Amino acid sequence: MQAKETNRSIDCLLIGYNEPDFNQYEAVLRSMGQNSGAYKDLNLNFIELENKKYPPVGLLNEFRKRVTGKDSNLNCAEPLSLAVAYLSSYLEKRGFKTGYVNVFQLEKDKLASLLKQDVKTIAITTTFYVSPMPLIEIISFIKKHNSKAKIIIGGPFVGNQFVVNDEITLEFLLKSIGGDFYVNSSQGEYALYRIVDAYINKKSFDDIENITYKKGKGFVTTSTSFEDNNLDENVIDWSIFDSSRIGRTVQLRTARGCAYSCAFCGYPIRAGNYTYTSVETVEKELNYIKSLGTVKNIAFIDDTFNVPLDRFKEICKMMIRNEYDFNWFSYLRCQHMDEETVQLMKDSGCKGVFLGIESGSPEVLEKMNKHATIHKYKEGIALLNEAGILSFASFIAGFPGETDETVQQTIDFIEETKPTFYRVQMWYCDPVTPIFQYKDKYKITGQSFEWSHFTMNSKQASEWIDKIFLSVKNSIWLEQYNFDFWIIPNLLGHGMSVEQFTEFVKMFNAILREKFDGPMNEVDKKALMERLKKSCMF
Repeated sequence: MQAKETNRSIDCLLIGYNEPDFNQYEAVLRSMGQNSGAYKDLNLNFIELENKKYPPVGLLNEFRKRVTGKDSNLNCAEPLSLAVAYLSSYLEKRGFKTGYVNVFQLEKDKLASLLKQDVKTIAITTTFYVSPMPLIEIISFIKKHNSKAKIIIGGPFVGNQFVVNDEITLEFLLKSIGGDFYVNSSQGEYALYRIVDAYINKKSFDDIENITYKKGKGFVTTSTSFEDNNLDENVIDWSIFDSSRIGRTVQLRTARGCAYSCAFCGYPIRAGNYTYTSVETVEKELNYIKSLGTVKNIAFIDDTFNVPLDRFKEICKMMIRNEYDFNWFSYLRCQHMDEETVQLMKDSGCKGVFLGIESGSPEVLEKMNKHATIHKYKEGIALLNEAGILSFASFIAGFPGETDETVQQTIDFIEETKPTFYRVQMWYCDPVTPIFQYKDKYKITGQSFEWSHFTMNSKQASEWIDKIFLSVKNSIWLEQYNFDFWIIPNLLGHGMSVEQFTEFVKMFNAILREKFDGPMNEVDKKALMERLKKSCMF
């Protein structure tokens, strides 16, 4: 169905991720001050070449274009968006025709063409947004090409706005964004279906729960309830997508919610109880993907893929039994690892895992409500290293209770355990997270990247992050902006080797150090750039 999008009515057009132009984005953050928390966070994500700023994937694409004369357009968002795939499948199963644009910046011509058709509604996802700017850009483009279709916006960014803003501020924000409908639900697919159904069939919107919609000069907000869409019944129907668009790397979700309630994370609060599909459902999806013959890597995006452990082992055994010829990557709680589990992972094709370690300090882990010990973390990473499975360890600096001593414990932990890649991010002060129940106790003031509490402030945390980047020797810093751990399966699917990827990141980091160490001599820099270019050719 999706391969035949021209010359037909589209009941709902879905739009995936919008990555703004990096140099424009950098300029906006720089205007806030180069010592601001937001800019300091971005500063470890780009280098400058010929008066233009490049994040890692931007430089990779630039070098490939200079050699081949062609645009590679490699990026984290290249695989078919799971939100787009899931919502398309959900609506198609209920009789509605859908179309989609996966990456806004790369598919503007396609979107303009689709908007010329008879499009009834347009749904925009907001999974990775922390500001309204990407939404405003998309909606401005839509209205330039189609003024009739109704625009529906949902996802985490929308949900957070309903929590953190008062009524007047919220209404001003919703008007500024320019949508017609906003879905305030951690799931929201049923609300989306009902909006599309009501608009096409001229029904009332007033009895659709969990939405806010334009009416006259203002907005109407309906009653709220918790959506609970069965995962087994609503598994993605991959057959509605052209196999060439599914590509070499596929994202899969086998669970919803999280089995834990970390104090720095608001996701479990909104997502509800942790629930997961049957092993049989996972097998059916993987069997179809195998039948395509094109997929090289699977990225499981479940927050806690190896919880419960028995189910995880059954999935690994099922994958071994079916002899799938693709590798897989996932989030992983490494404190639950043992030799049997890691061997099953390796035998079933596991190539790399994302580890949310967060801190090397027992005291900070306790305050984070991580339910993990340093000893178990060390055991888990050691088993992964021994098995040759890539690991990316993610850490937070500045959580309430953090001190110079606890940061040093994190540095010592990284150096001792030697994960393949790592990154430390500043604690993001978010009012929707559980730690805010103790705001007064921990003397938390401020928000987002500008904050202070009883043991540290954001300026001190950002200074520590710079020190960590410069000092750690036994693990490789991995940038975040449109890069991150999740670009690894995508690049490997395009033919880049692990060795090339590692070389690329090391050389990028070596040049990035100029921001702190001062300009290197031209001969050394030229040699690094040549090694960078060579690693880009695959």
